[in-house]
Amino acid sequence: MASRKVSKNPIKLGNPVLIRTVTLYYTGRIVEITKDEIVLEDAAWIADTGRFSDALLTGVLNEVEPFVDPVAIGRGSIVDVTHWRKELPRTRK
Repeated sequence: MASRKVSKNPIKLGNPVLIRTVTLYYTGRIVEITKDEIVLEDAAWIADTGRFSDALLTGVLNEVEPFVDPVAIGRGSIVDVTHWRKELPRTRK
C-alpha cells in the first residue's frame, strides 16, 4: 500500500494563519489564493507581536488593528506563513 504524503504547508484555503511580510504581520483565515496574493478574512494587522514565540504559543499579541473587510497580501512581500492555533484576534488592542 502506497503511503500518501500529507502537506504541512499552512497556505491552504480555510487555514487560520499568521503572515510575516517584509515590514508587517497579519493574522486571518485564508479565503483565496492567487499567483500574486493571499486573501484573508477576519484579518488583523499586528503592529506588535511581543515576544514572537510567546505570541505563537499563547495567542497573546501586544497591538492589534482588525480589518473590517477582507485584505489581500502580496505574495512577493511575504517572508513566512505559519498556522495560527489560537482564536483569531478581532478586538482592537
